[in-house]
Amino acid sequence: MTMLDDPATSAMWPAAYPEGYAVVDVETTGLARDDRIVSAAVYRLDARGDVEDHWYTLVNPERDPGPVWIHGLTTDVLAGAPVFSQIAHEFSERLADRVLVAHNAFFDWSMISREYARARTTAPTRQRLCTIALAKELRLPLPNHKLATLAEHFGVAQRHAHHALDDARVLAEAFRPSLHAAARDGVRLPLLECRPLTEWSDGPASPLIGRQQPRRPATWRPSRRLPACPYPNPGRYESDKPLAQGMRVAFSGDTSVDRELLEDRAVEAGLHVASSVSRKTSLLVTNDPAAATSKTLKAAEYGTPVVDEAAFTHLLRDVTPAPASGPPAAAPSDG
Repeated sequence: MTMLDDPATSAMWPAAYPEGYAVVDVETTGLARDDRIVSAAVYRLDARGDVEDHWYTLVNPERDPGPVWIHGLTTDVLAGAPVFSQIAHEFSERLADRVLVAHNAFFDWSMISREYARARTTAPTRQRLCTIALAKELRLPLPNHKLATLAEHFGVAQRHAHHALDDARVLAEAFRPSLHAAARDGVRLPLLECRPLTEWSDGPASPLIGRQQPRRPATWRPSRRLPACPYPNPGRYESDKPLAQGMRVAFSGDTSVDRELLEDRAVEAGLHVASSVSRKTSLLVTNDPAAATSKTLKAAEYGTPVVDEAAFTHLLRDVTPAPASGPPAAAPSDG
């Protein structure tokens, strides 16, 4: 008999737990306020975490799709897809009166809420639950808090990473035993309020060709001290592989997401944020690779790989852990 069938768990199920869940995953053009959803999936679960049904749709972002090499959705594929306002009602039917569950739920909720705001409506869900936060509450023995690691812990096979429908399936299958473990151990679910967001943008009307739109003109930024990276540099970033902890990353030019926030996310993922480009730099992040800045010129001289902000923010979601020679970096959590 497994924990899921344990009569003790069933008999002691907390009355305060929600009556239903909507496990959600969205793929997007990036992480900034003017970025858009390109696909969405929802698995509806009952109060015990059993699957009721699932739903998936492509969404025309009405702009460049961003890092196609990650989510696989090209402009041609998305051209005939409905825009978000056309699927908002269907999406709402699957969210209505349920707790939104996602892996790093703040990100998914932010993107979903902004799309609803653009459609001049609101999402019919009042609470969200982040599975990263739940894993921490349960003190699961995970080396990191990536979705693939959580899935492996519960023996869930991941077939197509960064495909919204498969990611939602994987999360639904991993959430059910997490929910039962919480009920068995009397763990309070880390529920947060879903407040509609008001900061959003319709974005530029013309295609961005994979580049983010700067929000502000270039300004001088004082340097700040960042914590030392505990991992050795594994070398250059390769386009067909994920980022790895210890890689040295430099930033050049304006970014849509606040630069300090990007740097903090990089540090949390276990990367080394460098203030300049050298032969040891693993990757340069810039939205204007043609700009003749000292960093872009050095990157060209040394053959340093270059990606834009949209690609980098997607890559941050799947950073390979360093070998077990030091403590892992703190994983980003919902909040």
